[in-house]
Amino acid sequence: MRIIEIYDTTLRDGSQAEEISFSVEDKLRITERLDEFGLHYIEGGWPGSNPKDAEYFKKVRSLPLSNATVVAFGSTHSPKHCIEDDNNIKSLIESKTRVVTIYGKTWDFHVREALQISLNANIELIYNSIAYLKRHIDKVFFDAEHFFDGYKDNPKFAIECLLSAEEVGADRIILCDTNGGTLPDEVRDIVKEVVKSIKTPIGIHVHNDSDCAVANSIIAVKEGVIQVQGTINGMGERCGNADLCSIIPNLQIKSGISCISDKQLEQTRDVSRFVNEIANIRHFKRQPFVGDSAFAHKGGIHVSAVRKRPETYEHIGPELVGNSQRVLVSDLAGRSTILRKAEEFNIHLKADSPEVQGILNTLKDLEYQGFQFEGAEASFEILLKKALGLHKRFFDLIGFRVIVGKGEKEESPYSEATIMVRVKEEIEHTAATGNGPVNALDNALRKALEKFYPELREVKLHDYKVRVLTAGRGTSAKVRVLVESGNERDKWGTVGVSENIIEASWQAIVDSIDYKLLKTRGGTQQRGRNEINK
Repeated sequence: MRIIEIYDTTLRDGSQAEEISFSVEDKLRITERLDEFGLHYIEGGWPGSNPKDAEYFKKVRSLPLSNATVVAFGSTHSPKHCIEDDNNIKSLIESKTRVVTIYGKTWDFHVREALQISLNANIELIYNSIAYLKRHIDKVFFDAEHFFDGYKDNPKFAIECLLSAEEVGADRIILCDTNGGTLPDEVRDIVKEVVKSIKTPIGIHVHNDSDCAVANSIIAVKEGVIQVQGTINGMGERCGNADLCSIIPNLQIKSGISCISDKQLEQTRDVSRFVNEIANIRHFKRQPFVGDSAFAHKGGIHVSAVRKRPETYEHIGPELVGNSQRVLVSDLAGRSTILRKAEEFNIHLKADSPEVQGILNTLKDLEYQGFQFEGAEASFEILLKKALGLHKRFFDLIGFRVIVGKGEKEESPYSEATIMVRVKEEIEHTAATGNGPVNALDNALRKALEKFYPELREVKLHDYKVRVLTAGRGTSAKVRVLVESGNERDKWGTVGVSENIIEASWQAIVDSIDYKLLKTRGGTQQRGRNEINK
């Protein structure tokens, strides 16, 4: 099996994305995780550009990496300085990595307009920089910046730059689509021509400005490149870089080209989420291979088919990349959806059970009213168990009141909620404040229940969304509230709908607490079994 080198640049190119900023400790943690993932090269940063990257290269030496080689990144030396005095070159050597990558101009437009030197002088920069670094460092990779644009404008000069790098002993020559504007057929044709002229192993580094980065990377591999550069989740400047979470499974599963072990491939989703968590950004639900929706099925016909044979609507087995199949509940659901979701809750229903049709009718009626269970599967599990007589009530509301007020002009508004509930034949009456009416109500309910159910202390409200459902009715419009709650291990979604936003929020909050208690206290009245009509 052909083997492709995977070169990750999340810590350098990925960190140039808007809203991304890694600390030194973040970068060290990601390095360890990418090494465990089995990647071959991890580009740690540009040691000559900032103190943080310089510190990273000092600290990373103590990490006991098993698979990856850490790479320092920089540029050819400045035309204004003698190479021995160039701080960028010095910092690359001082990073003490076994491999460095330097980029150089290969587009004549950039040479004339950005560097403002002659084309021959640019070729000398490439040659001299690589020659000097080769005397101090084991391996030197050359990133041919803007290569594809340069080749389209002046193929002779672009190739001459590569030949200069090859002549002086570059270990890899990387073709870069720096502006991300090249299309797959252009990449294919240009790579074909390059491999005719260059004997040094070739790599590919593309950006995603035309939404072709993954396709361009794969087609380059098919035409002979042996190294693919990219980032986890496609992080990067502007529209991002090529997404390794798509490239690796596409090559390994579909093309028979090895990148990492099959066991490591199963970590793809976990690695994707790990990097997003460290970067403090939300996971993209519809991200191919690793997103929550990548193997999610909503239409009744689809659900019926995948229950029989998953490959009817799934291009690979989700477990190959550490993902899993999901069935979404909506007004498009059929009996197969209800049966599949019941199985997930360890409830076994017969297809011809009258309860199935009853649940389906209830579901479609609620969706018509504005409820949405795709992002609120905890609410659907409660609905299902209530319909089957398998739900236990943990408390009853007697009443609540929410007050919102404001003092003087410079003072912030305040919110206070008072609540009365019945728990285990006891009446609990309490009050709490919050930074808004919903937060105050949530705090008051928890305060009333925590002495009976102390596990609720670990539940946090992670996200709260409101959507207006009936446009044109102003403040009397019906709203849907989606709440995401969770603890350190799990997250779950619940939903409420009403013309009163507090009432809709109450519905979602109660379902959230109910769901937690169902899980921790086995809160089902099982009528002696979890099998219905069997």
